[in-house]
Amino acid sequence: MDTSAYVQAVAEQTRTFADWVDGRDATAPVPTCPKWTLADLVDHVGAVQRMVAMLVGEQLSEPDSAYARYIPAPADSSQWRTWLTEGAAEAERAFASVTDDTPVWDPSGAAAGVPFWSRRLFGEACVHRADAAATLGQRYDLAPDLAVAATEDWLATMTSRGYWENRPAFADALRGNGQTLHFHATDASGEWTARREPDEVTLERTHADADVVVTGPATDLLLVLSRRRPPAASTLDIQGDRAMFDLWIEHMNWVTDA
Repeated sequence: MDTSAYVQAVAEQTRTFADWVDGRDATAPVPTCPKWTLADLVDHVGAVQRMVAMLVGEQLSEPDSAYARYIPAPADSSQWRTWLTEGAAEAERAFASVTDDTPVWDPSGAAAGVPFWSRRLFGEACVHRADAAATLGQRYDLAPDLAVAATEDWLATMTSRGYWENRPAFADALRGNGQTLHFHATDASGEWTARREPDEVTLERTHADADVVVTGPATDLLLVLSRRRPPAASTLDIQGDRAMFDLWIEHMNWVTDA
């Protein structure tokens, strides 16, 4: 997917999310993010989209001014649909005003800028719609190709240099000497091999033998890797070193520890 496709998908995912949450109980607990209520989830989705719109639209070289202008969600849940769709529209306008090579700060450590943020907002929208589904009893459906793209975002972000450097506990737990995990979507084109090295986790988009091989539908891969669905509740086939896979999942707590 390119930047424009990601941004279009963000708007589509956000519209569904907004329809689900609008007017609902703000105090409802989010089972997939145990420290959050539905109000926290809505606030996070809309505020992040607005902050990214500032970063991209204003071509910021550091994030502090965007963070300082954090815009909270309305307390009245009947206003959530409008607030969320307006935030997604702000993001669309921001991305339309730049090109992929426009310099914009991002936390990846790779100076990925505009393409990073379009992909990151898409991944956020997909995963947090799963949170809303779990909270509100909605069926979660995601086309396999979109689930592959969201899984790519999750894995690429979690294995980025910036994530490694800013999450010492993650780095300490997952540094290794070449151990490998392979993830393979069976209903769309998507394969990834993560290799645990002493100073990073590398990610290759390739088929490979590995210490752990995890195969199954792309949506199951996304939800299990993002800790939105327990492996036992999925249709994934997990072969090899199960303890290594469990260690990996244990440290996929980037959002769920919020």
